Amino acid sequence: MAAGYGEILRARHAARLLTGTLVGRLPNATAAIAIVLFVRAQGGTYSLAGALAAVYGVANAVGQPLLGRLVDVYGQPRVQLPAALASALAMAVFAFTGTDPSAAAYASVAGAGLFTPPLEGGLRALWPTVLRREDQVHTAYAMDAVAQEVMFTVGPLLVTLCVSLWSEQGALLVLNALGVLGALSVVVSPPSRAWRSAPREAHWLGALRSPGLLALLGAFLFVGVALGSITVASVPYADEHGGDVVYGWLMAALGLGALVGGVGYGARRWVGAPERRLRGLVALLAVCYLPLMLMPGAVAMVALTALAGVFLAPALACAFVIVDRHAPRGTVTEAFSWLVTMFTVGASVGTGVAGPVVEAGGALWGFAVPAAAGAVSSVVLLATGRVMAAPAGGGVVAASSENDPNRAAEPRFSSGDRA
Repeated sequence: MAAGYGEILRARHAARLLTGTLVGRLPNATAAIAIVLFVRAQGGTYSLAGALAAVYGVANAVGQPLLGRLVDVYGQPRVQLPAALASALAMAVFAFTGTDPSAAAYASVAGAGLFTPPLEGGLRALWPTVLRREDQVHTAYAMDAVAQEVMFTVGPLLVTLCVSLWSEQGALLVLNALGVLGALSVVVSPPSRAWRSAPREAHWLGALRSPGLLALLGAFLFVGVALGSITVASVPYADEHGGDVVYGWLMAALGLGALVGGVGYGARRWVGAPERRLRGLVALLAVCYLPLMLMPGAVAMVALTALAGVFLAPALACAFVIVDRHAPRGTVTEAFSWLVTMFTVGASVGTGVAGPVVEAGGALWGFAVPAAAGAVSSVVLLATGRVMAAPAGGGVVAASSENDPNRAAEPRFSSGDRA
């Protein structure tokens, strides 16, 4: 396991790209909690804090595929860095002006979300140009999924650390400054500067003209619903079994389970069609949501929550491979950004649906939502099996000086990226 990940990180530029991307995404990973804490420090209500966080999330979901398409057309440095600067500037305006007037607060938060650079999709577009073999790229996707879990665990801790050392305003400013530095580290790297998307067919749908990609996005919309609903359903359970401490352990266990699952998945070299493997992983993910409805004592519930997260990172890593197989030529960054968007939208829908369900039926029915959403996701993958079994572009041939010093042509992914 360590050898596989070590091989990836020893590849030229790989560690820098991964670290820069994670640091660059810190503002996005911490935005919700940082906005809530800042609004409360300003004397605002929880309703206002939640509304501003929601506006950020919606704007981010809209901006990711749009910016991803621009990256495919104009390259990474010309889009990623200006977007990072614009996002940080908008959040700085929010930090200095506060919540009054509210219209300015909503506008600045929306701008920060809209211009969040698509570093996540950009990194996945770069992996095939940095690594030598296809199996290494698959391992890198798994490592990428694991790193996300680490970031979303460490990010909130960094917010609280900044708040304790400086202030809520300082947390907003510092984290967004770090985000700009992370984006800068990525875009000045040789792979990012050299990367060009394959020639693309002019089409207003862009990546969404791929039926296989649409099927995948539909399935992961419901995976997002499941994750979002767990965060809400866990609140009334924790209230009855120990309060905020228990809730914190439940959320940490969910991330820990995904972390363990992703590490294990990346340690093995997988064979066979990734579409078939994804159907199995999502089915296991749905099955592991069911025991949450038992609602045992706190210790057992933490264990069940960890189990519920085990197959999340493997499913994401497998989905990354499928996105690359099904994305139309010249749309790979946009396609990866759409996956991020659908997952984010699904999580927002999940929190919105779970709230009324919990109020009507309690925690038990709240935990039924992720089980149902996981089942729907599995059904979507089964129903679209034929569509997903036929990649849009198939294998193409690309030349890459990073992968072949003699510039010999070699089989690549459907994205057709070239350096």
